[in-house]
Amino acid sequence: MQFIELLQTSPFFFHAAFAALGLITGSFLNVVIYRLPGMIKANWREECCEFLEIKNESNADAEPYNLIRPRSRCPQCKHKITALENIPVLSFLFLGGKCSECKNKISLRYPLVEILTALLTVAVSVKFGITIQMFFACLFTWALISLTFIDIDHQLLPDDITLPFLWLGLLCNYFGLFTDIYSSLMGAALGYGILWAIYQLFKLITGKEGMGFGDLKLLAMLGAWAGWQTLATIILVSSLSGALVGVCLVLFRRRQRPALERGVNPLSVPISFGPYLALAGWLSLVWGLDLFTYHNALGPAP
Repeated sequence: MQFIELLQTSPFFFHAAFAALGLITGSFLNVVIYRLPGMIKANWREECCEFLEIKNESNADAEPYNLIRPRSRCPQCKHKITALENIPVLSFLFLGGKCSECKNKISLRYPLVEILTALLTVAVSVKFGITIQMFFACLFTWALISLTFIDIDHQLLPDDITLPFLWLGLLCNYFGLFTDIYSSLMGAALGYGILWAIYQLFKLITGKEGMGFGDLKLLAMLGAWAGWQTLATIILVSSLSGALVGVCLVLFRRRQRPALERGVNPLSVPISFGPYLALAGWLSLVWGLDLFTYHNALGPAP
């Protein structure tokens, strides 16, 4: 109780505590982002071998690989990361961004994910205060960060994250934490249905798949958390931001050169849509970004 009272009465301690929580969580999210796709692929391989009734040779002598084991290590020299080398952000700065053993550079993205997680965690805590809403909004935020970077790396939105959080969103709103249960259920159904219809229409017209089913499940998850009223805003904001980034990438030739070298049209290179859905969904839930709300606030046209 004294700890909660201190959080409520001291703004400095409040922000510092949640920034520290965000940094620690961001360090764990780096593990999730790096390892979860490998765990999923290993599971797919195992299931294929079982279906074909063949032995999985790659898994014969493999050590356990999950979010806990083995210990974090340098991908170059396999040096095991010590506790002092695993302090969020500070260890990166102290080591000069290099492995203490082989001196190979450590990706800058590790501290950036930790800092991003800290900033968004503080933003959520400021918005909701010390409430049950804050706790679940933090979980929602951390899930979106993981999904964003996994999609950027692998163009994959794992069911291991989207589906449990879809159900968690429905459970939260059964108790009316962010919206009513009716809006939550309709948000999940329409979120999936709208993108499914767009997917089928695009495939019918072009003969190509315009997006993956992971995007459909992600929008269903966002609808379950924020309600059906936010879906139009989420789709609009994510589409505009995705289009803007895509145009910028083409203009600056960041995607053109590798594609042209392979004889591929750069405009045909797929862009992950998940990060833009995640951004729009986070803004809608945490900051109430809703076109209908702002339209009603402006009042009727004269």
